[in-house]
Amino acid sequence: MTPRDAAQAQQTPGGSLPEGRFAGREDFRQLVRDALACAAREGWPELVLSDPDFQDWPLGELAVEQSLQAWARTGRSCTLLAADFGPLQRQHARFVQWRGTWGHIVACRKAASAQPGDVPSALWSPGWALQRLDAQRCVGMAGREPGRRLLLRQSLDEWLLRRSSPGFPATTLGL
Repeated sequence: MTPRDAAQAQQTPGGSLPEGRFAGREDFRQLVRDALACAAREGWPELVLSDPDFQDWPLGELAVEQSLQAWARTGRSCTLLAADFGPLQRQHARFVQWRGTWGHIVACRKAASAQPGDVPSALWSPGWALQRLDAQRCVGMAGREPGRRLLLRQSLDEWLLRRSSPGFPATTLGL
């Protein structure tokens, strides 16, 4: 990387994150970890996390919780989209607790009528995104390409605005 490339990477959100194809569950999990750490470091204003059930995501890890905690500030927003939040709630207790604390900046949408494979598996930000194109094999693409990010955002918006409803409340009220 030339000095000019390094300077541009520091100025562009997600500039320090890898670009291109990824393959394998651990590569995917590491990209999620790195992206959330970068979001905290660079102060990304918006995150969209989408997956049928978030089973493969490292959301319950201490390092991920710390990244999310460092990222969370007034004026930021995070949206989660899932077909089923049950696995996330059962497997990722740290994330569930963090979500309860920061419920005012975290919106959760449930695509209840979707088939699990229909919901995109992706992490989107204004400057960088990753998408699993084959969730079974954990194969996908990551990067800053504006065209790819725009198409992903349009797909996510279709789900968020037209094909989902609020789900996974931050608190559960009992009677």
